[in-house]
Amino acid sequence: MSQYNLNKLLSPKSVAVVGATDRPGTVGCVVLENLKSAGFRGPIYPINPKREQILGLPSFPTVGAVGRPIDLAVLCTPIAAVPSVIMECGAAGVGSAIIYSAGGKEIGEQGEAIEKDIRAAATKGRIRLLGPNCMGLSVGAINLNASFFDAMPMRGRVAFAAQSGAMCNTVLDYGIGERIGFSHFVSVGSMIDVDFADLIDYFGNDREVSSILLYIEGLKETRKFLSAARAVSRIKPIIVLKSGRSQAGAAAAQSHTGALAGEDLVYDAAFKRAGIIRAKMLEDLFSCADLLDKQTLPQGPNLAIITGAGGLGVIMADSLAEYGLEPARLRPETIKAIDQYCPPLWSHGNPIDFTGAMKFENIPRLLSVCAKAKEIDAISVIFLPNGLFPPVQFAELLISEKVPTEKPVFVVLAGGEQANAGRTRLAQSGFPTFPSPESAVRSFHYLYEYQRSLKMLTEVPRPTGTAIMVDREAARALVDGVLRSQRTLMTEFESKNLLSAYGIPVNETYVAESIVRAVQLARQIGYPVVAKIHSHSITHKSDVGGIRLDLRNADDVIDAFNQIQEAVNSRAPGEHFEGVTIQKMVKEKGYEVILGSKLDPDFGPVLVFGMGGVMTEIFQDRVVGLPPLNRLLARRMLDSTKVFKLLKGYRGQPAANIDVLEEILIRLGQLVTDFPEIRELDINPLLATSSGAYALDARVVVGPSAKPAPWHMALSTYPEDYVEELQGGERGRLLVRPVRPEDAPGLTDFFVSLSQKSRLGKLVRRFEDFDERFIARLTQIDYDRDMVLVAVTESGEVIGLSRYFGDPDLIEAEVSITIADAWQGQGVGAKLLHLILKAARKRGFKKAWGMCRPQSQDMISLIERQRESEVTPVENGQKMKLLVDLTTYTDA
Repeated sequence: MSQYNLNKLLSPKSVAVVGATDRPGTVGCVVLENLKSAGFRGPIYPINPKREQILGLPSFPTVGAVGRPIDLAVLCTPIAAVPSVIMECGAAGVGSAIIYSAGGKEIGEQGEAIEKDIRAAATKGRIRLLGPNCMGLSVGAINLNASFFDAMPMRGRVAFAAQSGAMCNTVLDYGIGERIGFSHFVSVGSMIDVDFADLIDYFGNDREVSSILLYIEGLKETRKFLSAARAVSRIKPIIVLKSGRSQAGAAAAQSHTGALAGEDLVYDAAFKRAGIIRAKMLEDLFSCADLLDKQTLPQGPNLAIITGAGGLGVIMADSLAEYGLEPARLRPETIKAIDQYCPPLWSHGNPIDFTGAMKFENIPRLLSVCAKAKEIDAISVIFLPNGLFPPVQFAELLISEKVPTEKPVFVVLAGGEQANAGRTRLAQSGFPTFPSPESAVRSFHYLYEYQRSLKMLTEVPRPTGTAIMVDREAARALVDGVLRSQRTLMTEFESKNLLSAYGIPVNETYVAESIVRAVQLARQIGYPVVAKIHSHSITHKSDVGGIRLDLRNADDVIDAFNQIQEAVNSRAPGEHFEGVTIQKMVKEKGYEVILGSKLDPDFGPVLVFGMGGVMTEIFQDRVVGLPPLNRLLARRMLDSTKVFKLLKGYRGQPAANIDVLEEILIRLGQLVTDFPEIRELDINPLLATSSGAYALDARVVVGPSAKPAPWHMALSTYPEDYVEELQGGERGRLLVRPVRPEDAPGLTDFFVSLSQKSRLGKLVRRFEDFDERFIARLTQIDYDRDMVLVAVTESGEVIGLSRYFGDPDLIEAEVSITIADAWQGQGVGAKLLHLILKAARKRGFKKAWGMCRPQSQDMISLIERQRESEVTPVENGQKMKLLVDLTTYTDA
């Protein structure tokens, strides 16, 4: 997230070319020629000790010999020479550098050692690096082409960055052919320093950028990437083409969950959580960017299909079905309105097939009807070339009639040369057009999913009802015990005890190492019971005949014990039979689902939900999500599967208790958040019933963790260490804690209750700023970036809050305090100021500043007691500016 000196890389005022030459075909010559021909507005300094002049520019022997400020040095040298050149650049005060040469970590240990030396030199000189093994960058606004791309991209408002140099050339050629302009065009290479997260942050703050396009092969600092993407995707679309959609690597997993949560599904889940659009094809990158620049977002999945060609309308409906969608169901009043413009034999449904008998001039009127219909979220129009009404004439009709734009419109002009002429005319007037129904539906689905992701980033989840209570000590004892015994696989008995410690319901389960004990336990539990193999090494019980169900008496239990032992000895002779578990046979009707978790090497723990039982891996009905979850995110996971339709009730069977499933997912997310040692976890099946749910089988795989909790997570977690209790005097105790998304209603009431005097100069600068989006920004925060502390009474009323927000480089944070009118003058503001300053200090900020009124003596006194801190009157004494040195800030 560091933005330090990034402007010197992406908006330099001067450039030095180290290794510049006039030998045609060399990197040093191509880069220098590109810089000159693009018309860069600042000075260009060739660096070559053997030349006095190169391509008409005076040459310098070293970077230090230039004697003028240099923002960017482009290094056209072998990688072995780069560390010493970076040291020289640091001594000369250079702000950034591009390293074109390959030969880093991709060649092995020798390359890794060179990269280590480069990083050390850059850190010492505070130089930002792009590359190595990259093709450079171009920035249209300043005519900068510091690359060896084949051509300078056209200027536009799309920022593009890619790991692959070949993809850069492909996209550049595609962009020139399609006349697509770019604000920035960046080849990131090996990302030794500047990475996608840095670029997302920078592009998010650049007014010249309307959308961000990325080609990603893989991510390493996923937490940093998702933090940047979640912050920026709310204000600008981020569209990603991710290569490597295979399931390679899942086959080695020890559990169903590991096999189900393949790499591609994990990336999908991460992108959705961050509000990123994932394109499936190269052309989709640009069609999405074009659509988002020209169209409003659909507020739902309901598409109206207007067509004079019934077959293409059916194809479009089929395409919707591939995404789990269907055409909008027209209400009677909408059908009646359409009747005014269509011949009697029109389809009277959706697709709206107006047949060849309708006047084409009525198409805009049909669009107007659909735009007003509440049941329709987006509209598509399919047109085929015909001799009576050419595509260009159709295009002119849509343009001249001023088609409604309050809902997105997708125009399909199918055909060849004639259709191309119509598409060109529509594109010139800002109409997104498509050559086929399938491509239009694909783009509609992108926009719909993007709208859902944005809504998820701002929507207020339902409260869980009660605080989630867990027994971390019991869970810790179980995990540590298995690791001490040098095992990785927990037994079913241990696994269920771990789940129980986090309030996840399991069926009664006990271990019987002998037949006598098995019979005793069965009588104690009450028949019927289940017997399963108890083993520290066998993963899938059913594969070795290790399960016997519906045992109704002692003889059944004895037979089951012997049969399981014999089956294991014959099918898995090398494994350990250590007895059986006796469990209560759950007879209640319900639905079998799978819940689980897998420790992904890039994103940390991920959650899986889907169809359960022995058919889990056959049907592949599953969804992946990133913890931590709230109720909204848990529900999104559930309703993304086919089995969710069954869970809502099927053929007379009562619906499952969805609220319980949501809470179990939340608790499972908390478990893997607290324990980075959990590598894989299966609950298969979980029996979901109308009254609750039970884990009928469970399997947990553990191992030592390289990262402590919560730093193994890809997303920031709720920082419980910031929770403090304050004395509120006669009014009772106050709880100060970090804000949660569920606080949105309470904060809304809080701001509504503030007087105008209390509101002004605080978090809300103007009354019109106070809306749902403001509340969402305040409650749906990334704790790695910002902090909002709320003061809550024992009754749950929000009476105050404090906030810091600062630059990604952790240099300075701005703090603000807002206190309810009835609680002002009682010292609450000073306490909140102290706690938010402590939080900013803990996060690593060096300084903090804020404003208060002269009457806030407690706050002023708090700052005046601190070393290296200042209190200064501003605005003619109407306010006091507080400046705090957090490096010396104390609790005194």
